[in-house]
Amino acid sequence: MHPAGLAAAGTPRQRKWPSKRRIPASQPGMADPHQLFDDTSSAQSRGYGAQRGPSGLGYPTASASPQEAFLSDPVSNMAMAYGSSLAAQGKELVDKNIDRFIPVTKLKYYFAVDTLYVGKKLGLLFFPYLHQDWEVQYQQDTPVAPRFDVNAPDLYIPAMAFITYILVAGLALGTQDRFSPDLLGLQASSALAWLTLEVLAILLSLYLLTVNTDLTTIDLVAFLGYKYVGMIGGVLMGLLFGKIGYYLVLGWCCISIFVFMIRTLRLKILAEAAAEGVPVRGARNQLRMYLTMAVAAAQPLLMYWLTFHLVR
Repeated sequence: MHPAGLAAAGTPRQRKWPSKRRIPASQPGMADPHQLFDDTSSAQSRGYGAQRGPSGLGYPTASASPQEAFLSDPVSNMAMAYGSSLAAQGKELVDKNIDRFIPVTKLKYYFAVDTLYVGKKLGLLFFPYLHQDWEVQYQQDTPVAPRFDVNAPDLYIPAMAFITYILVAGLALGTQDRFSPDLLGLQASSALAWLTLEVLAILLSLYLLTVNTDLTTIDLVAFLGYKYVGMIGGVLMGLLFGKIGYYLVLGWCCISIFVFMIRTLRLKILAEAAAEGVPVRGARNQLRMYLTMAVAAAQPLLMYWLTFHLVR
């Protein structure tokens, strides 16, 4: 055998292993070929996340809200100022129109009452014969508030008396098994209709007679509304004592309201005679007196008309 072949046969063949190569570390920004999804955490930390404060402490800076950005705009400030001025002008215009048709300031005067005034006024309505001084007190050409003068007209007692009258009427209808919402509404609407008709008739009469008086429409509503106090008393006595109690109390209240209206309206309608202290002769003053008597006489008639069917 050839010596070279013997040498080759006698020497064992070495096995070749794969060479170990060093894989370089992944550079920033290079994707790992074995990674299924990209890692974006490093990108967020590089500038896509919260901004760092200028102080370098690592806290995120608070971004400006949309409201602050809107208010910092000078055009927006101008628009807000213009809108505020328009709102103020609109409020002033509404207040003027409301005060033109509904005198809110005057209505406050008629509700300036207290408990003492209400007690004295009710006593005056039931016993006007004991009262002597019927002049309304003035302070610098302005009548004082009702709580300081029992002769001053108010709207608190008429309003409360009207509401109480409707409630008492419902009670009377209920005790007679005749109550129904429609009948109670008819009772309230009838009372309001008669009151409105009275006010319009008196205003028309004052216009036709050319009476110069400080008697206003609200004063008329107040004076004409006092009759509901006597109506309440008559109906309550009728429920407790029958028709006898009704006629006795209502008759007393009718006479009282007649005297009250005469002594009150004569100072408003007969201003010239009251100023001079003696009746002024003449046809015009006679008509004024007749008007005063007619208004006073209409109160007992309406008191009976609006209550007689409530007592049986």
